Amino acid sequence: PLLGSHRAAFLKQAEDSGAKVAVLDVPLLFETGGEKRMDAVVVVSAPADVQRTRVLARENMTPEKLDAILARQMPDAEKRKRADFVVDTSSGLEPVRASIRDILQQVAKMPAKER
Repeated sequence: PLLGSHRAAFLKQAEDSGAKVAVLDVPLLFETGGEKRMDAVVVVSAPADVQRTRVLARENMTPEKLDAILARQMPDAEKRKRADFVVDTSSGLEPVRASIRDILQQVAKMPAKER
């Protein structure tokens, strides 16, 4: 409930300020049906081996913890299939930044979905 109220306040503030796009980072978006409340969904993805290496480099992360997290998530291939846009992060920051700029421009022109 607290997270939902923060999200609602953030979106209201974005709307009141005239923002064309508001971006939310929502863990387990598809798993909770949250994509139905979004005008567009962007999945940020990397090949499994790259993802695993990056995550295991985090402090206090173990292979067991990572496996437990992945077990609760929809497979990456399915998320990519359901997304409106996919950002592949395996090629470095500049291509990612360019992709995000392009996506934001496209999303800003999209009509809001009826919910």
